[in-house]
Amino acid sequence: MHKLLVLGDLEAAYARGNLQRGGKNTAASDHAWATTRAVAADAVRAGWNRAAFVQVMLDGPYKAGQHARTLQHRRGYDKAAAWLQRAWDGAQQYVHSTDPLATRQDFHAALAAFRSRIECTPWRGIAGKTDLRNLIARMDICAQAGSWDHTVSERDLAERMGCSRTTAHNSNQRLLDAKLLRQLDNGSPTEGAGWMLISRLPSTTSHRWSTPKGPEAGGAMSGSAVRQTDTDANLDSRTASRLMCLDAFAHHGLGGSGLAVLASLAEQDGQSIVELQASASISRPTAYRQLGKLKNLGLVRHEGELYHLSPAALEGAGAPTQHCADPVASWTETAERLGTAGTAEQRRRRHEAQRDHWRLEQVRLAERRRAAQQSPLPHPAVALPQYVRADGCAVDPATGEVFPGLYAASDGRWVWAEPEA
Repeated sequence: MHKLLVLGDLEAAYARGNLQRGGKNTAASDHAWATTRAVAADAVRAGWNRAAFVQVMLDGPYKAGQHARTLQHRRGYDKAAAWLQRAWDGAQQYVHSTDPLATRQDFHAALAAFRSRIECTPWRGIAGKTDLRNLIARMDICAQAGSWDHTVSERDLAERMGCSRTTAHNSNQRLLDAKLLRQLDNGSPTEGAGWMLISRLPSTTSHRWSTPKGPEAGGAMSGSAVRQTDTDANLDSRTASRLMCLDAFAHHGLGGSGLAVLASLAEQDGQSIVELQASASISRPTAYRQLGKLKNLGLVRHEGELYHLSPAALEGAGAPTQHCADPVASWTETAERLGTAGTAEQRRRRHEAQRDHWRLEQVRLAERRRAAQQSPLPHPAVALPQYVRADGCAVDPATGEVFPGLYAASDGRWVWAEPEA
């Protein structure tokens, strides 16, 4: 928030386009309003009063107050102060109406609520299933860190998700665009990048589209909302977290849709094909294809119109059924039958080789910098003794050739003799 106040919204985390009636573009003013509300909310939490907030925004040289100062220049101090007071009052109302995260237990309660909403959100298509894996991996990291702020590199994230680094990078970009994720820094040579998981998923969106003069002028202060639609999506994210890094769920194996089917059946066993379409957020052909794979492996059995997990299916052990006479005994055997065995190990070895190359490159660059500091190269304009003859002329020490017109001046630098008129 200090960075937001001093430097402004550099990452455009609070930017959004909006066209009013008649086609007037209010994106700039809406961006300034959202940024001001965010600063006001943090000022309320820090214990400021309204007069101090108005004074800082109008009198201070801070980037976040630029719009308020422009409003003061154009319409006067009273208008600008009233605009800031509306932002302050709404922010104060919002902060007092929300439960603060005062302890680690409060955070884990908020994380559990966020996890339940993620599990009930439809994630359609290959990209949607990848983004779901990304969020599940980040929720596990946040649970260990005890905060929405966490540190993870793209390679580590890809290994947790069970995908390539490029896939993880593209998923990060989609989550950043959806305002479900915010990047705090780019990391360092020894640590991954810093991220913040946007946790607020309000059930209503009235505040998000409120104007500065609207009745609810405080509203959500961090990130954007995920619009919750009426859906029957429901899966067990903890089961998905445990299975998604295995070779059996690589792209050419069961994939993200097969993982969603198992996670959905783990949440509620005994579902029809129509119910699985909704709970796993997959199409009907994908549901039939994945269920066919799982039945042939002995992990799922079909009884009437319902599909059930085998007793030890989540451990990778199938059971003999009428569709499978030779069930798999483990997830390793499942990956071998699907042709994806060793994918995770190859990925880890490739990432470790890249990390080793990075570390060696950092050592090499550090040695070059150290050598350059100990014996700095002379300036190109400085005349070295081996290139200067006794009379001051420039000479090639290897051939003895004299460069006409080039001399060493009294200060030791090269000069060109002026041509005679």
